[in-house]
This record gives sequence, C-alpha cells and structure tokens, in this order.
Amino acid sequence: MRLEGKVAVITGASSGFGRESALRFAQEGASIVVADITEKPLAGGFEADLNTSTAELIRERGGRAVFATCDVTKKADTDAAVAVAVEEFGRLDIMFNNAGIYRGGKLIEEFTDADLDACFAVNVKGSFHGAQSAIAQFHRQERDEKGTLGNILNLVSTAGLGGHPKQSVYNISKGAQANLVRCLAIEYGEQGIRVNGICPTYAKTALTRALYDDMDFVRTFAESVPLKRWGEVEDVANLAVFLASDESSYIHGDLIRIDGGETLSRYSV
Repeated sequence: MRLEGKVAVITGASSGFGRESALRFAQEGASIVVADITEKPLAGGFEADLNTSTAELIRERGGRAVFATCDVTKKADTDAAVAVAVEEFGRLDIMFNNAGIYRGGKLIEEFTDADLDACFAVNVKGSFHGAQSAIAQFHRQERDEKGTLGNILNLVSTAGLGGHPKQSVYNISKGAQANLVRCLAIEYGEQGIRVNGICPTYAKTALTRALYDDMDFVRTFAESVPLKRWGEVEDVANLAVFLASDESSYIHGDLIRIDGGETLSRYSV
C-alpha cells in the first residue's frame, strides 16, 4: 500500500496510461478522481472492457474513486476536478497531468494551425492548468511528515527530449511541457511541492492505434529499440506509482525516460 491515504487527480484517466495508472494508484491505496472528457474508455484502444468506466472498475475492486468531467483546456475544469478531490476525500496529494493528444504523419509544411493549436491546448495548457489548480490547493494544506505539500506528475514523452520525423507539432508541444516540469520544480521545490515528468516512447494506447495497425511501422519501430518491443500502459503506470510515492522523495525536476532504450540512438521511420 505505497500510496495509502493519498488522494490523486489523474487527467485523461478513462483510457490508456491514465486508466492503468488510476487502477494501480488505487491498488496501492490511493483515492482517485478520474478526470476526463468522457467517462468510458475511448473506442479503438486496447482496453479489454469498454463498457466499464475507470472509476467503476476501481470501486468493483474495493477501491475509492469518482469521475469528474474535465476538459483540461479549461482551467475552470481542472479547478473543479481538484475541488471534487477535496469534497470527496478531504485533500489533494497527487496531480497527474496525463491527458494528451497526438498529431503526426506529416511534414511540417503539411500541418495546419488547427493541428498546432490542438497539441498546445491539450498538452501544454492542460498541464499548465492542472499544475495551477493543484498548487493552489496544496497551499491550503499542511505539509506531511516528510515536509511535502504535494506531488505533480506530467506525462511528457520522448518527443519532449528530442526530434522525431513527421510529428513536429507534437514534439514542440511536448518540449514545452518538459520545460514546464523544470520551471515548476525550480519555483516550488522549496515550498515542498515535488514535480517530475514521465517520458514514454510509443506504447499501445488509443492515441497510437493507427500506428500500431501499420505492421511495417510496428516492426520498424520495434527493431529500432534496444529492447525490441513497444511500451505497455503497465510500464508507465508502474513508474507513476514510484514517482507518486515517498520512495522517490528526493527525485525532483527530472524527466524520466521509459523507452526501452529508444533515445540512446536516433532512428528514422
């Protein structure tokens, strides 16, 4: 029970990384606010049960969870999700800014303003709003026994650490999100607020379904990674639990790769 007594808001938790992380956090004892636009998992993903929401599944397994409708591009919604955490569970300990959007498959000259705006609205503004909402609540609370006011996690990407072909609008949004982690860590560490980023490579979620259905791409990418496989949602969830727990109490402002070794060398697709 590594997160026993903790309260977490996880954005984008109806599907993919967020869903698996919410299930793992609850398994470790945390109470969860599942914050997403839709309550049920996205169609086309890899979830086994599209008819049972994340919050329902957590409750069926004996955990504590509620759903809060949340569009992370609107600060009023992230404020409301945090308010639900306080109303239902008494406080907020962990804000996991997991919600994200992907645009790719084009050269930079082929992307539209709408593609760019979508990536910045969800990936950058979403994490910015989530951090603002969480920090405001953290400041209303007492520090825990380790001197921590709260913990913020951002789901970034290896795209935030370097360049990739044919996804420029996504990469530059993730680069901004990575720098947000650094800025937050510098500004709020002395106040007892820890901040870290998780940087996965391609993994099996609804956002990458079209890529995973292209068997040539699947093979080419897997061969480019030293561990020779795609990422799984469990890989990210396990790291998120560690970073949310006291076991990582001296890890701060880091961008942790979970990529099977992808970023050890460059590749082309």
